[in-house]
Amino acid sequence: MTTSPLPPFPAANENPLDTCRRLREIAPVVEVEFPGGVPAYLALTHDAVREILAGDNRTFLRDPRHWPALHDGSIAEDWPLRAIVEGGHLSTKDGADHRRLRGLIGKAFTPARVQALEPRVRSIVEGLLDDVVSAGEVVDLVPAFTEALPMWVICELFGVPAEDRPLMREWTATLLAHTTPPEAAFATQNALQAYLHELAESKQRAPGDDLTSGLVEARDEGDRLTTDELVGVLWLMLVAGHETTVHLLGHAVVALSQNPGQLELAKAEDRWADVVEETLRYRHSVMMTSWRFTAEEVTVAGVRIPEGRAVGVAYQASGLDPAEHGEDADRFDITRERNGRIGFGHGPRYCIGASLARLEGRLALAALYRRLPDLALAVDPDDIPYSPSFFTVGPLSLPVALGPVRP
Repeated sequence: MTTSPLPPFPAANENPLDTCRRLREIAPVVEVEFPGGVPAYLALTHDAVREILAGDNRTFLRDPRHWPALHDGSIAEDWPLRAIVEGGHLSTKDGADHRRLRGLIGKAFTPARVQALEPRVRSIVEGLLDDVVSAGEVVDLVPAFTEALPMWVICELFGVPAEDRPLMREWTATLLAHTTPPEAAFATQNALQAYLHELAESKQRAPGDDLTSGLVEARDEGDRLTTDELVGVLWLMLVAGHETTVHLLGHAVVALSQNPGQLELAKAEDRWADVVEETLRYRHSVMMTSWRFTAEEVTVAGVRIPEGRAVGVAYQASGLDPAEHGEDADRFDITRERNGRIGFGHGPRYCIGASLARLEGRLALAALYRRLPDLALAVDPDDIPYSPSFFTVGPLSLPVALGPVRP
């Protein structure tokens, strides 16, 4: 659909992060071509990303109705990523609607409520590690631990039955992979939406003490939460609410394995919270957010973007921006200053589940290396496969040698 050649993103036969580094040398914000021949802008530096995040709900909107190309025939109806862009969830709302839904969900993630989850998260962590240490000398840590923990926590929080959790994981992986064929993407979205409708209805018939039941009750008490809004909230929390933490844990294990001095410092000084923060900077789980749309012509970091254009925010690239993080930005350092960090966002769309992700990351890594202090990668880091997505990116498989086990 483009009339002039734009750099493709992701580029063929190139790691998306390397593509971002290369594009960042061109300009802070670059117009690129996404799969399907779809042009959009990509913000690549820390300052450009922060400026866009600060302009949310004003200059930059998330409602896809503000992207003319999506509706005028420029973008194919069967474009696989429509399922993400037109999801109807919290991240596609703006202004008063966004504030209302965010306020409702935010009640579930207050500091007190998240802190109250700590004993249950610890219990899940220890139970999963019991299974890991009994599985053999070499274990794939992704299905056994880094993937299992966030899925169990978020599904338990929202009342998803244990037997449905593998299916929820499968749906998430399918939706977030940009390589998914259009038919599979739309079929998966429809199946997930139908499941979430049934989940909401089941909680309405028989409420429990989970967050879905709480959201149903809020709707029934006249809080103006429609059924579609409820399903949209569930979609966002169950898909985005665990995927990013899965990859946070995987990236942390890889980084610590490649930086033994930092691992020893974390173990000696109990600096697991710092490990989480540095991992978010060094290898963010989010390669790029879903698109925002310009409400008017705007200039970002000196680059003019016309009205009605789509703009992606490249979190991974911004975390490695030497202009913000120094010439050693490519070095993993848990003692690095945290000032100005945007790992969980900035402005009105700051990550609502940040406190839960931090809790899971801190408890999981502390327990993992307490019980398996000599844990090491069983493969060359270059041989680790990563998820085929430019939204969320992390290890698909992480074979590790456990070494001696401690209680």
